[in-house]
Amino acid sequence: MVDPLGLAIAIAGCAMAVFLAGIGSGIGISLVASVANGVLSEDPKKFGQLFILVALPGTQGFYGFLGAFLGIMKLGILGTLAPITLGQGIQMFAACMPVAFAGLITGIWQGKVCAAGAELVAKRPTEAMKGVIYGAMVETYAVLGLLATLFLQMGVKLE
Repeated sequence: MVDPLGLAIAIAGCAMAVFLAGIGSGIGISLVASVANGVLSEDPKKFGQLFILVALPGTQGFYGFLGAFLGIMKLGILGTLAPITLGQGIQMFAACMPVAFAGLITGIWQGKVCAAGAELVAKRPTEAMKGVIYGAMVETYAVLGLLATLFLQMGVKLE
């Protein structure tokens, strides 16, 4: 039997994973893109070096989507609904929170780090990969949020 409230709470967790991680990515991309556009106004040839820095904060949105998609699949929303209780709905909601909050926060901070990398490219184009590496260090914690969500979702036992 499906408890409608449990299902609603589980779906809300999946939605939060997408929304919060997507917001983090959107803000992060806008931070670095605004700096990159300024650099490109002076030297359009630096587009390739800046593209990776601009795209990097966008991965958090994908991680949030992946966490939500796997939760939706586990719940059977796209097929036959799995029986879910209120407690299991709360568990699924909680399982989605690591990727949601990690995506929100790391997306924004990665955007700031990548914006500094774009400023580095403006002055020293040959050092672009150093900016990418610093941005990738922030990415590590977004990946850990996704992994935590995946492991926690595996722990939610649906009948």
